[in-house]
Amino acid sequence: MPRTDFTISTPDGDAAATLHTPDGDGPWPGVLLYPDAGGVRTAIHDMAAHLASLGYAVLLPDVYHRHGDWSPFDFATVFSDRPERARLMGMVGSLTPEFVAVDAEAWVTALLERPEVGGSTVGTTGYCMGGVMSLRTAATQPERVAAAASFHGGNLATDDPASVHRLADRIRAEVYVAGATDDDSFPDEQKQRLGDALSAAGVSATLETYPAAHGFAVPDAPTHDDDAEQRHWDALHRLFGANL
Repeated sequence: MPRTDFTISTPDGDAAATLHTPDGDGPWPGVLLYPDAGGVRTAIHDMAAHLASLGYAVLLPDVYHRHGDWSPFDFATVFSDRPERARLMGMVGSLTPEFVAVDAEAWVTALLERPEVGGSTVGTTGYCMGGVMSLRTAATQPERVAAAASFHGGNLATDDPASVHRLADRIRAEVYVAGATDDDSFPDEQKQRLGDALSAAGVSATLETYPAAHGFAVPDAPTHDDDAEQRHWDALHRLFGANL
């Protein structure tokens, strides 16, 4: 799939980004893809390329751009290597709800301004922490996000005052959330709480639990699951095909 590297201006400096598109002539519906905690790396580029092959122009931004030219993480060792784990968690913790919202406006604006992208709305999808970011983008950019997905996103409905489920009444997108049976970060009680919040807000939403572990959709995750990954691609294609 064709790939274009470019830079997006944000209030906190420039951010590297890539746009993955199908072969042939566009424009195509635009999709913003948020990575998991490991950030942009080869496996995530491969996912963006696969999504592009389904007929979408896919924006993959560097969500850690405030950390400068950071070194990618090795998912085979990051959680057993204490310094690397500390570096990872520090970078994850730096993505405050405020920073995510500021960046979301920059990402969506940049995506809609690309000549490869048609229409006035986009879709979002995210993995692990990116699932939270996907839903937060739908809430903070309600007029421009028509479909939002989260896959093995954690802590989507907690007691934290900033929990994303508290923004359900701002969402205008159709929402799809897939958790995992083996995932302590999104237990059944959070699924119920999130579903109740979306229902009360009148949001069209589908919440499912895949028979897999946290990280099932990401190819370089130790818990990657082929069947669950394919199920997630099918769900995304239905979601975006119906709304973009």
